[in-house]
Amino acid sequence: MLWIALVDRTGSGLWAAVSVLYFTYVTGLSVAQVGTLAAVSGAIGIVGAPLGGRIADRLPLTRLLISLQILRALASLALLTTDNYALLLAFSAAGSFGDRAANVLTKLYAARVSGPDRVRYQAVTRTVANAGWALGGLTAAAALTIGTTTAYHWLLTGDALSFVAAALLTVRCAEPPSPARTIATSKHPAPTTRPANPWRDRGYLAYVATETVLFLDDAVFKVGLPLWIAHSDQAPHGLAPLLMVLNNLMVVALQVPLARFGATTAAARSLLLPLSAAFALGGVAMALSATGGAFTATLFLTTSAVAFTVAEMLHATVSWELSVALAPGTAQGAYLGVHGLAQSAQRSIGPLAVTAAIATGPLGWTAFGATIAVTCVFQHRLVRDQLSRTALSVPPVTVSEH
Repeated sequence: MLWIALVDRTGSGLWAAVSVLYFTYVTGLSVAQVGTLAAVSGAIGIVGAPLGGRIADRLPLTRLLISLQILRALASLALLTTDNYALLLAFSAAGSFGDRAANVLTKLYAARVSGPDRVRYQAVTRTVANAGWALGGLTAAAALTIGTTTAYHWLLTGDALSFVAAALLTVRCAEPPSPARTIATSKHPAPTTRPANPWRDRGYLAYVATETVLFLDDAVFKVGLPLWIAHSDQAPHGLAPLLMVLNNLMVVALQVPLARFGATTAAARSLLLPLSAAFALGGVAMALSATGGAFTATLFLTTSAVAFTVAEMLHATVSWELSVALAPGTAQGAYLGVHGLAQSAQRSIGPLAVTAAIATGPLGWTAFGATIAVTCVFQHRLVRDQLSRTALSVPPVTVSEH
């Protein structure tokens, strides 16, 4: 599964780096059309998380993953066949649906096979995935120096082939045990009780709502920092890609070491407090970057990038552990699917939140960081109440004990 993550993210890095340019220069779409395509396909992709998770409680997980990888490959290749806007929208939506569903199913697979070591497994997976993103992005950057239509076509083809390779690798993976699917015999009749429904679990839905806010660090690096720097009179415009590289390097170097601080459910919950401080610091540093010259701007923007990257890594550990610990074993797929809505929804809400902070100025960034910090504190209390009523999915053991 780690090889699958590397191959998958390398291919995704190829396409993510050039998708807007491809739709603009190769298929000839306008800025409004590109924006609408991204918004609509992203909205349809949101459905993939809960639907994929729910189906995974009923069907073999590896077969579903293979099917979704094939769907993503076909969707990518289909983009090469047309410049019709309606068809491009349909193919992009299919790819987005497959991407969000596969993301949840991969997480579910990891939760089932890694057991008490799931936090460390997740940390290693994120490290490998970030390395894949970097490799794909660097390859795309090199290909763009050619600047021809053929170069764009090869990058999109490479993205599709990465999904085919991921599907072939998944064939070699064993099917993990699932508490949601049991085999009934004449001696052991099928259970009659219905599995828990996450849509009726108000506590879990409240937790997912807070997660949507905590995932906003993603929008900071994809939209917030580049736009803030671009509209700054003091910050060097070349700083934006350097901060993206810094973010990537920090995740690769520090995600696994930091994971040991959240190796149990209780420890993961405790990390919400330093996570709150990291978000608050990131917002304040962004605000202070507008108070001086080029050196001051560079210093505080770098501080903000470091703070938001630390927040990203801490939240990845916390979110992984708590989303699984709060989910009943018999409906783990359905619950993780609903949790996947948080990250999907953030893709729509995040750009709006950071652009609002930019429009408001330094005060907006302070409020942005403070809002997420307060949400961390609220989730800390909310999760305590939920865990007191929910049986943990695994015994609370540490990674070092295994």
